[in-house]
Amino acid sequence: MANTKKKKDTSPETQADEAMPETAAETVSETQTQESAEECPIESNPEAEWEARLKAEQDKYLRLAAEYDNFRKRSLKERDALRVDIRSAAVSELLPVYDNLERALSAPCSDEAFYKGVEMTMSQLKTIFEGMGVSQIPAVGETFNPNLHNAVMHVDDDTHGAQEIVQEFQKGFKLGDKVIRHSMVQVAN
Repeated sequence: MANTKKKKDTSPETQADEAMPETAAETVSETQTQESAEECPIESNPEAEWEARLKAEQDKYLRLAAEYDNFRKRSLKERDALRVDIRSAAVSELLPVYDNLERALSAPCSDEAFYKGVEMTMSQLKTIFEGMGVSQIPAVGETFNPNLHNAVMHVDDDTHGAQEIVQEFQKGFKLGDKVIRHSMVQVAN
């Protein structure tokens, strides 16, 4: 029997063809493998990577939670401020009614039942104001405060102290610390 082994072609062209990869993907794959081997040390620590990622995610979560908490607090503050503004607007619309009832009570009246009805209406309005947190600003006998009082007249009177309120022309009201209407007063110098 004859030896039918095929001899390898050892020409330089054949050797160059065998050394070249068959596809471009193999070339890129070999290049990436060499680069990644150079960049990353052989002993990479996957636990450290996961811990770093976990810490970053926890930090994001904590920041988001703090942001939400600040938003919630700011929203509550704005809502409370809006409530105060709405109440003060409603009370300022009712103040002319209060003034008219006060004038009706100070006017002479011969009908006792009518006077009693106006008095009860005024009492009910005061109760509503108290329930809303509205209070009158004290005036007569107090020291003048420009944040609470509106001085429309001055009087020279030695019997009263300096900057003392002598007379009140129109009552002032406040809701908590917010002044709804300043007291209109006369002040002794």
